Amino acid sequence: MFNSRWGFQAEVPYDYRYFKTLDDAGNIVSRNWSGLGDMRLEGLYTGFFPDLSAGVTFGLKVPTGSFNHDADVVDRDTELGTGSTDALLGGFYRGNLDHNQRWDWFAQLQLDVPVLIQKDYRPGIELDTAAGIDYKGLSFGRVKVSPVAQVIFSERTSDSGANSSSPVASGYQRILLSPGVEFHVHPVKIYADAEFPVFQNFTGNQLAAPVLFKLSLSYMF
Repeated sequence: MFNSRWGFQAEVPYDYRYFKTLDDAGNIVSRNWSGLGDMRLEGLYTGFFPDLSAGVTFGLKVPTGSFNHDADVVDRDTELGTGSTDALLGGFYRGNLDHNQRWDWFAQLQLDVPVLIQKDYRPGIELDTAAGIDYKGLSFGRVKVSPVAQVIFSERTSDSGANSSSPVASGYQRILLSPGVEFHVHPVKIYADAEFPVFQNFTGNQLAAPVLFKLSLSYMF
């Protein structure tokens, strides 16, 4: 945060990928690889209300992740990067549920729209929304612990382009229930959750994980 209203955030993912498929001869082949994913660079504005309860985010996803690793075997939608530059626009609102200000509720959304593409592949437009509650009354010494429960809805349109699987095997709508916990020891935050699908509607034949796990580490300058 540069001041109480303006800030900046960067997401720098490092991915490990295991992929198994059939080659053109019908043989089962697998690949293991890892590397830097697509970075997200976003500005943050929270000056709509005196309590800073609402804000917007805006920025870009840049194509820092590889999108051509072993291209004869690995599909474009399975690569670590999409090869696209995407416009990002989001918003959030949070409020208190009790007078002690220990229980909070929140709602947020983010829209991801590819604007520049490479090698005949355009990822689908993606909308991610979430609403939930968290509790801020737990602490152990300097460590503040906040349990979180949220409902997540995501929608992604089908990919397009000569190197995509669209429209027969991309795009989806899904709803997930996600319990999580955040540990805060200023200036470090650690967040982890599990996301369980309760509704899924995929276009065509797609593989779907029975549960998704997330772990993120943040440092506040």
